[in-house]
Amino acid sequence: MTSQYDGETPGAVAATAAGAPPGSAEKGARVLVVDDDPSILRAVRTNLAAHSYAVQVAETGEEALAGFLRHRPDVILLDLGLPDVDGLALIRSIREQSQVPIVVLSARGAERDKVAALDLGADDYLTKPFGLEELLARLRVALRHAARPASGTAAVIRAGDLEVDLDHRRVTVRGQEIHLSPIEYELLKVFVSNPDRVLTHHWLLQHVWGPQYSSEGNYLHVYVAGLRKKLEANPKRPRLLLTEPGVGYRFRLDPGTEAGAAPS
Repeated sequence: MTSQYDGETPGAVAATAAGAPPGSAEKGARVLVVDDDPSILRAVRTNLAAHSYAVQVAETGEEALAGFLRHRPDVILLDLGLPDVDGLALIRSIREQSQVPIVVLSARGAERDKVAALDLGADDYLTKPFGLEELLARLRVALRHAARPASGTAAVIRAGDLEVDLDHRRVTVRGQEIHLSPIEYELLKVFVSNPDRVLTHHWLLQHVWGPQYSSEGNYLHVYVAGLRKKLEANPKRPRLLLTEPGVGYRFRLDPGTEAGAAPS
């Protein structure tokens, strides 16, 4: 059974990671874990250390900000429910100084908080309770984002059978050119320029249609459905354009073999 970080004692979770071979690309990466639950801090610290991460922990917003300034972590795991500082305010404060990846830890059903955090600049989120493998996967994605060169998105993006040539505005699937409307192309361009990141409905509407359309969620649903029909082998089980329920969408750069959740 997958171990879950839900505030229980960390013994079972630690046993899962004991003896596990550390990752290579992430070895030594600095992680700041911020949560006011000591048992979660112990469990996460034990498991990440077993995978060769250098882990610092903080139980309050004040400690988190001090730890961020002192250790300059490569990625931050942040619980929004801190005792002294609003987690959203902490994200805003960090974003004023750094683009370090931030993965939010949130309670199940707290969609409004997730959306607010992502709109403020958080890169991703994990819903409690979460498993070790899911945590490690999200950390790998966050570190890949941080490692990208400052020059920006590559001219040609490939994801499975999809290829997007940004210089020539050319989109192909399995070698066949796909015709997209101007709005469909702009939406796809935003997705491929932010791979593996959760993009909120509000953020997408603002960046593709403009501020005056930020509440027109039906526009977004219609165009995402259109893109899926043109790009996905099975639009009802998407592998590229994944729905994050109640939050937004995620473009998966490595579709793998597992189909995404049913679209909405």
